[in-house]
Amino acid sequence: MRVVIDTNVLVSSFFGGKPSQVIDLWRKGRIELCMSKDILEEYVEVAARFGLKHKEEILELVNLFSRGFNTVWTFDPPRLKLDMKDIDDAKFLECAVACRCECVITGDAEFRKIDRYGNVEILLPAEFLAEDFECIRGEGQDD
Repeated sequence: MRVVIDTNVLVSSFFGGKPSQVIDLWRKGRIELCMSKDILEEYVEVAARFGLKHKEEILELVNLFSRGFNTVWTFDPPRLKLDMKDIDDAKFLECAVACRCECVITGDAEFRKIDRYGNVEILLPAEFLAEDFECIRGEGQDD
């Protein structure tokens, strides 16, 4: 299953809880993380604000995403005309559309108001984990 993970979920995962469980699904190869250059740049920028100020740490974060066998990249996502309060969040939906994702996982209440864009659902981490997806149940997967 392909998903896009909003930056707030990535950052929240450092503190445990449902966001951490979502990231663990990616680390275990049960979901594919879809990325674009704009998303990666935001991840790195926010990571720097949260203390990854050393060049080596930021490069390690970039390498983690670029090396991941369960990461899908889009290099030219379509520009969508969206009516969003924070138009900067459009990059997550654009990536999801380009990569044919099933959902964007976000903790942003304003983003969640969209609910769905075409075939892409907008879900909170808890909602995503509550869905009956095989990748979450781990059927046929080794831990």
